[in-house]
Amino acid sequence: MNHLSKPSSYKSGFISIIGRPNVGKSTFLNHVVGQKIAIMSDKPQTTRNKVQGVYTADEAQMIFIDTPGIHKPKHKLGDFMMKVAENTLKEVDLILFMINAEEGFGRGDEFIIEKLKQVNTPVFLVINKIDRVHPDDLLGIIGQYKDLYPFQEIVPISALQGNNIDRLLQTIRTYLPEGPQYYPADQVTDHPERFIISELIREKALQLTREEVPHSIAVVIDQIEREKNRNIIRVMATVVVERPSQKGIIIGKQGSMLKEIGKRARIDIENLLGSKVFLELWVKVEKDWRNKISQLRDFGFREDEY
Repeated sequence: MNHLSKPSSYKSGFISIIGRPNVGKSTFLNHVVGQKIAIMSDKPQTTRNKVQGVYTADEAQMIFIDTPGIHKPKHKLGDFMMKVAENTLKEVDLILFMINAEEGFGRGDEFIIEKLKQVNTPVFLVINKIDRVHPDDLLGIIGQYKDLYPFQEIVPISALQGNNIDRLLQTIRTYLPEGPQYYPADQVTDHPERFIISELIREKALQLTREEVPHSIAVVIDQIEREKNRNIIRVMATVVVERPSQKGIIIGKQGSMLKEIGKRARIDIENLLGSKVFLELWVKVEKDWRNKISQLRDFGFREDEY
């Protein structure tokens, strides 16, 4: 990677965001980079791959890695997600252990803390969703976690409202080593646009189908075409599910659900690409794909890349 020259006092580093599913890691990442690069859903296990968000300021560059929420794996896809999360802890300059103030301590946190004890990386405890609890409750939460692990810093935030995020970024900077600017200042992620487009479509499918379709959805981008002489991009994508009944739910009555998924995804994709988008979606059944290594590779889950 060609580093961009910066004064010797410039700081840069890689920061992992880790925590139980649904604590707000993706909301935090999107807020920091000011753009939607991580999909959000109120269902756990939305983030499957490492998502790198890049935050650049005059005096520092921070590369954030949003890992899959740590959980007990139930299938091969779950095993993959756990390996991604654990490997990330060993490769970064700083770890943000994010918890949900509203939920408090849980068994999943115990599991994560055991993993943190195996690495030498500095760890911050980031207490998210403080807008949903009474300030007096925070002291009890802090006390409970402080007894379990020697956190370098404890920072309460609201990722949704943006509360205290500037303070957190300033504190992170003090812990980063001096280093180069790895990415251009206007770059917010290292993921290809094809990946982000597929994630935006998957987010809409998850949001709209709620409990009816669990996390057995994958989205494969078949084609992206830019029309010459016109500011139009054609995106063709396939939504993959595990059962015919799920296919019926995704398509909906007379195609109404698929149409709504496409309509909402198109708005986000247009914002991402800055162009008018023509989006075509198909639905395909691939039985039990989350347990088939070859299918996982086809859908972009490659262990050797991590």
